[in-house]
Amino acid sequence: MKKVVKIIGMVLAVSLVGLIVWMLTNLKDRHPGYSADLKVTGTSPGGLKAGFAAVPITPEVPDRWVDKNDDAKYKPKDGDTFIDGNGNGKFDPVWIAGFSNSKPANGVHDDTWARTMIIDDGTTRLAVVIIDAIGFMHDDVVDVRKMIPAEAGITYTLIASTHTHESADLLGLWGKSPLKRGINPDYMTFVKKQIVKSVVEASESLRPARLEISQDLTGAIPLVKDTRKPEVFDSGLRMIKAVDKENDQVLGTVVAWGNHPETLWSRNLLISSDFPHFVRDGVENGVYNGETLMKSGVGGVCVYMNGALGGLMCTHPSLAVKDPFTGEEFKEGSFEKAAAEGKQLSMLALNAMEQPGAVIDLANISLLVRTISLPIDNNLFKLATALGVMDRGTSGWMKMRSELSAFCIGPMSFVSIPGEIYPEIVNGGVDALPEGDLGVQAVEVPPIREMMAGDFKFIIGLANDEIGYIIPKSQWDVKAPFAYGREKAQYGEGNSLGKETAPLLHRHIQEMLNELNGN
Repeated sequence: MKKVVKIIGMVLAVSLVGLIVWMLTNLKDRHPGYSADLKVTGTSPGGLKAGFAAVPITPEVPDRWVDKNDDAKYKPKDGDTFIDGNGNGKFDPVWIAGFSNSKPANGVHDDTWARTMIIDDGTTRLAVVIIDAIGFMHDDVVDVRKMIPAEAGITYTLIASTHTHESADLLGLWGKSPLKRGINPDYMTFVKKQIVKSVVEASESLRPARLEISQDLTGAIPLVKDTRKPEVFDSGLRMIKAVDKENDQVLGTVVAWGNHPETLWSRNLLISSDFPHFVRDGVENGVYNGETLMKSGVGGVCVYMNGALGGLMCTHPSLAVKDPFTGEEFKEGSFEKAAAEGKQLSMLALNAMEQPGAVIDLANISLLVRTISLPIDNNLFKLATALGVMDRGTSGWMKMRSELSAFCIGPMSFVSIPGEIYPEIVNGGVDALPEGDLGVQAVEVPPIREMMAGDFKFIIGLANDEIGYIIPKSQWDVKAPFAYGREKAQYGEGNSLGKETAPLLHRHIQEMLNELNGN
């Protein structure tokens, strides 16, 4: 008996050591010594070139799952089959990210994309890639940068996500269970290759261009709801239209807005880019009422860029959206609601583009990139990282490497944020809550946009990383009594790195903008 007990003890000890080694392996730095730090100071304006590309990153999923009752809406489980061309298949799910675990896609409604805009001033070549994904970790961004061929001539590549909640999991958090990673390694490899392809194609399509810049800062307010107090929005639409100087053909457009692409809500089981699909389609191909063209599109490749969407900006089921032509009203999540939202947004964007606020064909790019280290205070994030569910390494003990960038092109300025920043940090309105856990005044002041130069100020959310919600320190509220008379804590803190994240990012951004603006 003693011998058996001893053997069991040895097995347990070896298993424990193996578990610890495995967890430490998951925590190792994927890119030791990596830094993206960069400073480019534009001096004399040069002739601008622009290039665009759209490359699909749509996963392969079954048309529909079936059970013994042949129910196409059935949620599959291990051992089920799906219908392919031959009427057979196996359970190899694509997990939909964004709402809950164990949501295998039943099919594809619309393609998801890697869409790239490249701007070149003759000295600096800047690539901005937006992918239809819930998020893309910094380690994966670095992987892609290392894959981009030198011949593309890229000075700096920024990769951001639309944050669609109807795409394949690229963060690992939405697998079959909270303890099972939801990333398909082959699909992740495919996505990275497609991003590289998008950058290469955009660089090969560069043409002398003029940039027509426009904005509508109020028209989209009715299309977004802030589900966490205080109610502060980033509801302005900001657009760039790049036109070939030699033939006046539209090369591409950018539409920037701050809102969660989760209009389809939680019951949808089809891969989709959500409302950005309808925005891009409307801007490129025109806006239709049935078969009737109501507003002509401009052609080219439309890139949808998300902004400050923390807080929490969404087109919630409690918020009705009207079809702009029929007046039909949609509340519950559906493709009809997403289409109505997309029609309204693309109409607003197209109308604003007809009267640009600025037109430039000579400018220089000034760029500042800073690599930063962020503490991981969230215990669930620590556990998910150690278990390999959240598939990213650490750059120090319970610290993660991330990145900020700021750049200017003529009258435009851009700040990239590696997560979901609350709009009050960007636009002002941070509350100092009497019930706040920390009892501090507003820390993240002045607002970021107040520090940005130029007349057109773009925030790029979920850029080069997805670190979760970026919450003002004075609004941190996980302990009773809760703010605003609530009986329980507001949603947000559980998906944040911690209470020091926002102050740390704000301080870095303030320093960077001061340097970029020559202060």
